[in-house]
Amino acid sequence: MTGLLFALFFLFMLLGVPIALAIGASTLLALNAQGVPLMVVTQQMFQGINSFALVAVPMFILAGDVMAQGKVSEKLVDFADSLFGFLKGGLSIVTVLAGMFFAAISGSGAATTAAVGSSLVPELRKKGYDPASAAALIAASGTIGVVIPPSVPMIIYAVIAQQSVSKLFLNGFIPGLLMGLGLMAIAIAQAYRRNYPRGTALSLATIWRTLKSASWGLMTPMIILGGIFSGIFTPSEAAVVAVNYALLVSLFVYRDLTLPDVYRILIRSAITTSVIMLVIATSAVLSWTLSSWQVPGAIAHAMLSLSTNPYVIMLLVVAIILLTGVFIETASALIILTPVLLPLVLQLGIDPIHFGLIIVVGLAIGMITPPVAINLYVASSVAQLPLERITRAIIPYLVGLIGILLLVVYVPILLGISG
Repeated sequence: MTGLLFALFFLFMLLGVPIALAIGASTLLALNAQGVPLMVVTQQMFQGINSFALVAVPMFILAGDVMAQGKVSEKLVDFADSLFGFLKGGLSIVTVLAGMFFAAISGSGAATTAAVGSSLVPELRKKGYDPASAAALIAASGTIGVVIPPSVPMIIYAVIAQQSVSKLFLNGFIPGLLMGLGLMAIAIAQAYRRNYPRGTALSLATIWRTLKSASWGLMTPMIILGGIFSGIFTPSEAAVVAVNYALLVSLFVYRDLTLPDVYRILIRSAITTSVIMLVIATSAVLSWTLSSWQVPGAIAHAMLSLSTNPYVIMLLVVAIILLTGVFIETASALIILTPVLLPLVLQLGIDPIHFGLIIVVGLAIGMITPPVAINLYVASSVAQLPLERITRAIIPYLVGLIGILLLVVYVPILLGISG
């Protein structure tokens, strides 16, 4: 029956059926063939989304959309430019730093890519940067959007693995920082090789002016994460606070949004949320089915029979995560892989919080690996460049991010996992 399920799933994928429907239909048909009462499907779908922690998902998506639509991203870019724009190729550093700033607001890779790209693409072109390489760096920086908290994939993992969202958020900073530093190192090397120009002259007055202007945006992660880690509110409550704060800043401080704009953002966020929730619901049925058929245990046994060396097993796990990220969207891949791989890594003695960081970083890299590479599509649209050109330019950043992932896997002391 497992073979039938996966055969149907891949058939639907090849036919271009949306991922949520492909997961749901293949599982439904496999269960029906086995004679399982189909009432189980609806029960498990509702069970899969019946979690208070998931309230945070639509709220963080909405907060990120509001911030991306307004002037917050522009102010953050100006502040980053005042700090590092004077260096050779300084705009490359600004691109990554702006991505890290916005990652601490949005929780979404696509939103981070769009926000940073719309602000920086014209300036990068004006300064003579290679357009394809600049767009690739913007897309790569967007991957940090789902690693530095708040992070929608971390919330989804926490629900599936029954782990603390707060602990995942607390431990997500260092992997995000490592990804940012890795991208900066590659970008600086390219800047010197291509002799990119220096940018804005260093000026304390400019730093102070841009800091004051960006302070409303910079306060967002402090309010969200400070409230969570201090115990003032839960991650779900923090997401609601983030939405209210984003609306307050955009409507009354920067005044860059109107009520019709807010309505359009609400519609777009609702559509994004509905897609994610449908994927979670149908994937919950798939996870229940695989667990009932003891598939995770069989996979763990098969992989452990290949080698007893935990380093080799974890390399195989990383390969599975990266390969899945190439073909399946992040949320879907996360929901499918977690129930399958978590029992295996627990047998290896891997902390579930550590594994959460591994799978989130690994699937974040999938956002820049075609054919399912949402960040590349966003960057291509923003930069108005063919996807093929950006795909070739993304290779150095892709290799660098995979190197960071291996550090996250094999050097956990760098992460300082706090229980």
